Amino acid sequence: MDPVRNPYAPGAGQRPPELAGRDKQIEAFEVVLERIARGRPERSVLLTGLRGVGKTVLLNKLRSSAISRSWGTGKIEARPGQGLRRPLSSALHMAVREIAPAHRDPEQVENFLGVLKAFALRATADKGMRERWQPGIDAVLVSGRADSGDMEIDLVELLLDAAALARDVGVGIAIFIDEMQDLAAEDVSAICGACHELSQDGAPLIVVGAGLPHLPAVLTASKSYSERLFSYHRIGRLDRDAADLALTAPAEREGVEFTQSALDQLYSAADGYPYFVQAYGKAAWDQAATSPITDVDVRVAAPLAEEELAVGFFGSRYERATPAEREYMRAMAELSGDDGPVPTASIAEQLGRKPASLSPARDGLIKKGLIFSAERGSIGFTVPHFGRYLRAQSE
Repeated sequence: MDPVRNPYAPGAGQRPPELAGRDKQIEAFEVVLERIARGRPERSVLLTGLRGVGKTVLLNKLRSSAISRSWGTGKIEARPGQGLRRPLSSALHMAVREIAPAHRDPEQVENFLGVLKAFALRATADKGMRERWQPGIDAVLVSGRADSGDMEIDLVELLLDAAALARDVGVGIAIFIDEMQDLAAEDVSAICGACHELSQDGAPLIVVGAGLPHLPAVLTASKSYSERLFSYHRIGRLDRDAADLALTAPAEREGVEFTQSALDQLYSAADGYPYFVQAYGKAAWDQAATSPITDVDVRVAAPLAEEELAVGFFGSRYERATPAEREYMRAMAELSGDDGPVPTASIAEQLGRKPASLSPARDGLIKKGLIFSAERGSIGFTVPHFGRYLRAQSE
């Protein structure tokens, strides 16, 4: 069939043509927005799950929901080793600019932008560097607030001031943070502290974060009360109906159908993971000569989809690992069976090593986002079917 009309989109953070199976999370966020609009207190929101389940896509959808209500929004992607001040100041600058035209007191807005500029300039500790680097905020610097150098104090003051602007306008502000588990411990603590103050104040500003399954543990390690600050949503595989809808709805809009046996094979191959659903759907479409797409088309297309996943989804991540880290992951793969969590003691036994000697490899893989501490004493892959991929590579 015509590849130009192929509706499927297997890309990092790329919205699929049919966002299936996420209605519960979208509806829950609509409730949060409505409650805040009515002056009701609400918690910030966290999305957690493995890679490829559509966290970034859902995060973008929630941002669209906030924008549709005239909220101010900004988004950042956390990176290991990167401080929070610069990206957060840019995101908040964008959010405030969206609501500023509706504010009745331009001087108050200007004053906040001056505070925001001071907050951003604290990102560079060296005074000389601060004088050379400018954050792109066209306002007169206002010193004495949100610029103490203590991240938690500064963030609390900054976000409370931003929330005050939003309250004056009668809207809210939402800051979206992707890959939130990569924030530094100091920044995680500051966000938790700020969210606590915002909640107590009933302020119309929330943080919406997305991250790997161990993100709740990262937050709890920072602040013991963090589990009460956020509304947690675990994003997992699509059930059968949602996976079928993700395939059939876009095809129907193009006048194309699937046979039931084709859908059976596609669900078995993709295992309900949204990224895989798109990858196999795209390959099946390209291989099919006519509608309906059949199980024969899927069988022909499956190796092509798997080859693309092996290079772009699995292989690119595997290549980032050192030889010692690859050895650690291969041991995990041999033990994991269904790719579930593996006891760290079993990995050491598998490799004939002392557990302490494997700490550098384990820590390196965690920092690279390839594995995570699933629970006390066990490790899991952040990428679905990664163990299966590694086992196939060793055959």
